[in-house]
Amino acid sequence: MNAKPQLTEEFSAGTARLRVDVYGGEPRHHVLDDLTFLNYRLADVKISPVVTLAGPDIIWNQDGEKSVRYDGHAVTFTGAWPAGPIQKVIVAILSLRMEAEGMHPSHSAAVHYRGKTLLFLGGESNHGKSMGLIEAGVRGALQVASETTVISEDGHAVAGSVDTFLVKRTEGTERSDKASPNKGVEKFWGPIMPTWGMYEGTPNIDIVIVPAIDGNFDPATNALIPFERQFQMLHSLQNYFLTNELLAPGHVMPMVDNDELRAKRADFVNRFCERPFFFIRAANPQVLLDEVDKIL
Repeated sequence: MNAKPQLTEEFSAGTARLRVDVYGGEPRHHVLDDLTFLNYRLADVKISPVVTLAGPDIIWNQDGEKSVRYDGHAVTFTGAWPAGPIQKVIVAILSLRMEAEGMHPSHSAAVHYRGKTLLFLGGESNHGKSMGLIEAGVRGALQVASETTVISEDGHAVAGSVDTFLVKRTEGTERSDKASPNKGVEKFWGPIMPTWGMYEGTPNIDIVIVPAIDGNFDPATNALIPFERQFQMLHSLQNYFLTNELLAPGHVMPMVDNDELRAKRADFVNRFCERPFFFIRAANPQVLLDEVDKIL
């Protein structure tokens, strides 16, 4: 594409950077008007004051028939797209750039509790990480991360998202199947959301908890064998690449992953999963933390 883009913008998460070039259409001041979703998913995303990358990672040509494709170097959007799919692809590509910098976004919450840093892993089912975070906070824990914990190569939590829940969704990300998080808070803790403090620093993750909260469960705690640890952890990492999601009606997420990246990811998972992992079934967050207390 020889024409000059009407907008070039660079996003950063830590030392990882991503460039977006926009062509055609109505003039835009920013690629996205709101970074709430990016910060919820990747802890701390900023728009850089200057563009430093030589070429784009995402190209958006606003004119033409709607399509999306990946050529191994950049994702190209064509046509009129709402903000939701654009921000999802920014998350996916920026996650890859973070991995290249030795930072692994993990779908998990983390707390510093009773002298240990615990990771509540979303894993395959994602049933209880946020509720575990809240109840741990009620019991005096300090929050390390909410929706996403960014983990270094040596297993430290180097960054974390702050908001406990995603309070608003942009066009293209609506989900009527997601219950209002406030209803869960009211059910377990009453009408007022509990509060807690934030942990300062980059703690080593000591123990990983895979929670399963359901009102019908009798409490049960099981130490996971190596395969189960790595199975759940890989689910948590792959969550950022949208390989199992529809990007928009009639359009799937381009396959931005490859065998080399997956092999490197599997190596990280193998090393990270040497630490203790526990699968805990519980009827509610209070019982979940009762079970956690037993293993500490």
